[in-house]
Amino acid sequence: MSTAEHWRKSSYSGGGDGNACVEIADLHSHIAVRDSKAPTRATLTFPPEAFAPFLEALKSPHRTPR
Repeated sequence: MSTAEHWRKSSYSGGGDGNACVEIADLHSHIAVRDSKAPTRATLTFPPEAFAPFLEALKSPHRTPR
């Protein structure tokens, strides 16, 4: 999908080698998200205007299903 220099890890990736997180790549036409533990597997992609709402949804408190 992209070269290694496009990907960056979250600043919250934890200690050690920092593999317990996700990585993102800004590829101009879309934002890609992948699991840092399995970088060759599938990625999620978002149009740039949808990425901020996606992050906000992750930050919001979890709601219990009714």
